[in-house]
Amino acid sequence: MRFVIIGAGRVGFRTARVIANEGHDAVIIENNPDKVEKARAEGFEVIEGDGASEDVLMDADLEDVDAVGALTGDLNVNFAACMVANAHGCRTVLRIDEDYRENIYRKYADEVDEIVYPERLGAIGAKNALLGGNVTAIADLAENLQVVQFTVTADAPMQGYTVTELELPSRSRLLGFGKKEESLGLPLPDDTLEVGDRIAVLAEFDALDDVRQILVGEEPSRASGVH
Repeated sequence: MRFVIIGAGRVGFRTARVIANEGHDAVIIENNPDKVEKARAEGFEVIEGDGASEDVLMDADLEDVDAVGALTGDLNVNFAACMVANAHGCRTVLRIDEDYRENIYRKYADEVDEIVYPERLGAIGAKNALLGGNVTAIADLAENLQVVQFTVTADAPMQGYTVTELELPSRSRLLGFGKKEESLGLPLPDDTLEVGDRIAVLAEFDALDDVRQILVGEEPSRASGVH
């Protein structure tokens, strides 16, 4: 697959590396000469110019591009790049920063395929390292909404119950289920919750401790706050 990354800063450059390491083609668009030189030194195809310019974007042969990630620190550049890419049939990913409020997020969410908060994703990684054990934060979807993976323990009150019998708090929803050492998939009514099984739940922050009590059975502690 072929991807275009707008911006060779911290977020864009790391994303391009990941894409390249997985065997895909990554083209970087960057207007900072030093960053251009650095990216080229690592072997990337780089187009030097403004990522918000349609002429510059067209130099990347958008008709043959699968997706465009607009990952600069400038929301205006990112949005303009996504709109051009969308017009050429590319999947679009827009970076916004924590400074932008939820109403801005919702405004742009309808115009692009995906919106990412790099700062939040970094925080999730830190949370996962800190939490460890049986609770893993997967994604922050909004200011008060999170996807969390729980691993069933021997102390879980619902251990041995089926998915149909599972009763979660009203402010949470079951998204996925995976047997121990198997991939997550859609939950089936007759799936039985056993030690080591993993359950992905969408929940409001205030409901996460209740979900933890049902699926993990651990007493909340200072380090266990997922949010």
